[in-house]
Amino acid sequence: MTRKIPFAVTLAVVSLLSVLPVWVVAAGGGGSTSDDPWARLPGILARIQPPVFPARDFSITDFGGVGDGSTDATSALMAAIEACHASGGGRVIVPPGEFLTGPVRLLSNVNLHILAGGTLRFSADPARYLPVVFTRWEGVELMNYAPLVYAFEQKNLAITGSGTLDGQADPLHWWPWKAAAGAESQKPARTRLFQQAAEGVPPEQRVYGAGHYLRPPFLQVYRCRNVLVEGVTIRNSPFWVIHPVLSSNVIVRRVSVVSPGPNNDGCDPESSTDVLIEDTLFDTGDDCIAIKSGRNADGRRLAAPSERIVVRNCRMRAGHGGVTVGSEVSGGVRDVFAECNTMSSPDLERGLRIKTNTARGGFVENVFMRDTEIGEVGSAIDIDMLYQVMDEDLSRTFIPVVRNVRVEGLTVGRAAVAFSILGLEVSPVGGVVIRDSVFRNVSRGSRLANAGRVVLENVTLDLAPVPAPSPPQAPVTRLTPR
Repeated sequence: MTRKIPFAVTLAVVSLLSVLPVWVVAAGGGGSTSDDPWARLPGILARIQPPVFPARDFSITDFGGVGDGSTDATSALMAAIEACHASGGGRVIVPPGEFLTGPVRLLSNVNLHILAGGTLRFSADPARYLPVVFTRWEGVELMNYAPLVYAFEQKNLAITGSGTLDGQADPLHWWPWKAAAGAESQKPARTRLFQQAAEGVPPEQRVYGAGHYLRPPFLQVYRCRNVLVEGVTIRNSPFWVIHPVLSSNVIVRRVSVVSPGPNNDGCDPESSTDVLIEDTLFDTGDDCIAIKSGRNADGRRLAAPSERIVVRNCRMRAGHGGVTVGSEVSGGVRDVFAECNTMSSPDLERGLRIKTNTARGGFVENVFMRDTEIGEVGSAIDIDMLYQVMDEDLSRTFIPVVRNVRVEGLTVGRAAVAFSILGLEVSPVGGVVIRDSVFRNVSRGSRLANAGRVVLENVTLDLAPVPAPSPPQAPVTRLTPR
């Protein structure tokens, strides 16, 4: 059965769970949908420019690097980076071959360039990533294992080329620390870290590392500006893959991210501004792209939103979400533009995803998606202000705000749920517009609760009962904080 929703119909649903094809509608009153937020995009893109490097090359083989797959090249790699930096900048060349390495620290004006056939293969020995460095883990600042590639308070830096960076994480290395129980579980340290942040313990005194099992991200640029990641393939990260934190003017372009491990988000701009992610493949074990701004008390302490994030021409395969905002959004997120992306996989749980709760607080506003094609997905559009409602103390009074979400030109080939919008009684979702979109083969309809006003313009829903992957069920028994 196909239902075409007429132009400018508003779904005014408050404190009600609606499962299509049972529609609760109020005709007319579509609100102001004529303004075009996309007119702002050229100005945002003009702000985002790649760094420029001097025409000087420093090959790691000139510093003793041997690409035989067994010789440790860490010292040679760092010597080349330091020489390049000291000279005023240029390229550090990784030639064809397999170069084993420990952690790499990028410096200003250095372009780490990996040629075709070249591979940086990172040690899976956690001891290599000590001493601890200042970093951020699940939205909380601390001292922890060094990221595999790390830059702190640098500018004009890049990782480019058509070679590979392999983190060598697998079911025997790094990933098992995600386990809920056992001697090498991250759970006790994770709980302690979040408690320290809630109590206001200074980040420098939150010291983890050895014996605490909090996995490092693959690439983290912290308080950096003018960053480019282009062309490379990144595989098998211990944790989040590309993680700009408190950084600006960041470009991720023509990268392949293939990392199926737990919490292996593809790219997580956190408290960062002017970020462009384009022409990139994501095949991940968690969200393909997750835009964040800090967790709970620590995010509110820094109060640094992510702003002006552009995602275009990307391909998303497996993952918990394609383009995701959250859940660590305590500092706020605004002005997200996603266009011309394609997504499809039996293992892709959600297309556009916004997740938060009353422990997070913060705001998510001005999220725009257009001209997107989703082949197969669990839930095409998923807004969840009850995220992890059973796992956290939601008696806290940090009420999140989600408003001004617009989707146009979306084509979905197969889905369990067309859209799921779950808000709070005290904070309904503030304005959702879905326009000129087609949802085919939707097996379970849609869900609305405290959704505020949902405007559908020229939307077609094909509710044929075709089997499709089912996303996890969000609880709806309690829609307000205790």
